[in-house]
Amino acid sequence: MDNQQEVREFLTSRRAKITPEQAGLPSGTRRRVPGLRRSEVAADMSVEYYAKLERGNLAGASPAVLESVAHALQLDDAERAHLLHLAQAADGSDALTRPRRRHPARQWTWTPHRSLQWTLDAITEGPAFVRNGRMDILGTNALARAFYSDVYANPHNQANLARFTFLDPASRRFYPDWGLAADVTVAILRTEADRNPHDKELHDLVGELSTRSEDFRTRWGAHNVRHHGTGTKNFHHHAVGDLTLAFDGLEMAAEPGLTVTIYTAEPGSPSEEGLRLLASWAATQEAPAGRPRVN
Repeated sequence: MDNQQEVREFLTSRRAKITPEQAGLPSGTRRRVPGLRRSEVAADMSVEYYAKLERGNLAGASPAVLESVAHALQLDDAERAHLLHLAQAADGSDALTRPRRRHPARQWTWTPHRSLQWTLDAITEGPAFVRNGRMDILGTNALARAFYSDVYANPHNQANLARFTFLDPASRRFYPDWGLAADVTVAILRTEADRNPHDKELHDLVGELSTRSEDFRTRWGAHNVRHHGTGTKNFHHHAVGDLTLAFDGLEMAAEPGLTVTIYTAEPGSPSEEGLRLLASWAATQEAPAGRPRVN
């Protein structure tokens, strides 16, 4: 992805989101553009220099300058990290340009090592699965296979949660808060593009989704990023109904770039009973045709 374009679109989109009132400035009546003026962001530097940054020229920007921009634009932790990565890429940092350890894009070409699969299978109270930054599901326990049965039911999803979200109508039922789920999905992909800018499979996925989904294309253009480590989500499973589940994502030290995600229900809640029903339902189901069994 073109670094200068990424910088330009990211900074201009963040500046447009901050109102004068949020920045402690009078709103005035003669503003021709939404958000702040460049001069209002460039408090600790010349307007000309900030304009250069916003045109995509982050190379050579000092940590103090980047911090000043982040402060003025009220960036959160994920957005600050994104800005830093963009600046490192502009400087040609070898940490970003040297080839990263690659992970195949498809579930059926990557198998969790035995101890990881044992770990997943030992988690019996909630869905647990491994994914990469492109949102390919790479390994699951039995409850996660049942939980994501809609994803596996359509071979066009290719066991990829982003394709499921934007290209499979079943996702609108599975995610009652579909708009929020779509926002999170794009933010995860945008963050992965920041961390791994040379991932061809990710570029291809973004191109496919941009071509086939206006919802994705609009969200991708917003340049939102986020850390997605813990939280609560709502789901509607076709076999057991509504579920409200907490999740935690654990980065795998032994497999850089992969995350183990575990969903759990509040003890004593209807969702805990729903997961028990899901486990019973899963025990009666055969493995979907074409889905690989992980050894």
